[in-house]
Amino acid sequence: MLAEALRRLAVVRHHRNESAEARELCRRSYVVACDAGNDLLAAEALNTLGGLDVKTGAIEDARKNFLQALERGGQSRELRARAEQNLGILANIQGEIGEAVAHYERSLEAYRASNDEHGCAIAFANLGIASTDLRQYDRADGYFQQCYEIAERAGDAHFVRGRYEDARRNAEVALAIFDQLEARSNKSEAYRMIGMVYRETGRAALAESRLRSAIDLAVSAGSVLSEAEASRELALLFQAMGRNQDALTFLNAAHRLFRRLDARVDLVFVGGKMGDLEATYLAVVREWGQSIESSDAYTFGHCERVAQHALAVARGLGLDDTAQTTIRLGAYLHDLGKVRVPHEILNKPGPLTRDEFEVVQMQFHAPMELLAAVEFPWDLKPIIRWHHERYDGTGYPDRLRGDEIPIAAQIVGIVDVYDALSTARPYRPALSPQEVLREIEKSRAWWSDGVYAAFGQSLTQLGRGQRAGNAEAGPLERVQMERATA
Repeated sequence: MLAEALRRLAVVRHHRNESAEARELCRRSYVVACDAGNDLLAAEALNTLGGLDVKTGAIEDARKNFLQALERGGQSRELRARAEQNLGILANIQGEIGEAVAHYERSLEAYRASNDEHGCAIAFANLGIASTDLRQYDRADGYFQQCYEIAERAGDAHFVRGRYEDARRNAEVALAIFDQLEARSNKSEAYRMIGMVYRETGRAALAESRLRSAIDLAVSAGSVLSEAEASRELALLFQAMGRNQDALTFLNAAHRLFRRLDARVDLVFVGGKMGDLEATYLAVVREWGQSIESSDAYTFGHCERVAQHALAVARGLGLDDTAQTTIRLGAYLHDLGKVRVPHEILNKPGPLTRDEFEVVQMQFHAPMELLAAVEFPWDLKPIIRWHHERYDGTGYPDRLRGDEIPIAAQIVGIVDVYDALSTARPYRPALSPQEVLREIEKSRAWWSDGVYAAFGQSLTQLGRGQRAGNAEAGPLERVQMERATA
């Protein structure tokens, strides 16, 4: 009796977010059960302790506790059903979906053997979610249907947890059911699922509302993984809506949260999630860069070419993967300030007046304002602000000199000038590859020796002159090149 009382008190403390006290009570329950020679109660304590480990992200500890619970209390079908279910959840977290399905199937078998319909419904829901992750949608629908039938028969809302297809057909009804769940982390997952359904069916406002609720619930439950997943799904919604700045904000939030999980070596699948997240991040930044160019036929393709060429220069310098990613993303957004420059100035077929040039220079403040609320995982802002600074101190906006200019900004700067010269402007055709190289050689003092040498090597790799096309230089390249060729 004492062992069970301690274990249940541990659960109460856990729901009050008193994790340390809950864990200590659980350990005391285990010791009491062992002293009494009761393997089943010891297994119950281990299973509960494993659940506490999952909530705090100690995945490997959780696995050990669940396996020990099976070893000590596996003769009990009820305990076996719950421990297998928990092992399936662990496998799912770590991206081992096939292994998760195997555990869920064993959990279902044990629930059936113990005539536990409530447990069967949970197992069916878990199998449905896992099958959805495997893109086995017909199988998922079958599992969810069995879960739903049990729920209707028993009148217990807990049975419909994770009912994805039912949510698709009648999401608001499903949401009302999900709201009855007491576990905030489960509610967060339910809201996330419904938000994804609304997103995929084109109901953006409802999708945003549900996904924001999922994030709020995950935060209140202290579930970092749920918060990260919901933030990523909201970012994908904003990407589809063309709200690139909002998309980046939530991608950054997801990235930061996954990094927190990544610090726990037992969450081995976080690396895969990070890879997917960074691919999405790249897509959003690329689309934003393209949207900057879309209003001007002369500039279309400029950011893409600069990004690819800058990446080649970075590789030539032997920069690491993080630096390469920073440079590529910064190149996509290096002309972000152009959104604040009037169209007639961008496309003026002649030299700019001093007043017009001052308007152009103000573009360096615009990106900082646009990105002020965005905490980038990579340090892009120096590239955006300083890619027009020059090694000899003649650049702008801050007249930086020498190594005060970050190497990433120098790389994007020299590639930006190259693309500007080798593509057409409103007031002159593109220069030939030979003419471009001569003009860059005249301005040799603008870049450090290392960057200039790596740029030269990159031309050999990429093929000289292959960027000749129909994109105009940005307004700042235009002023700089006019001064250089005067």
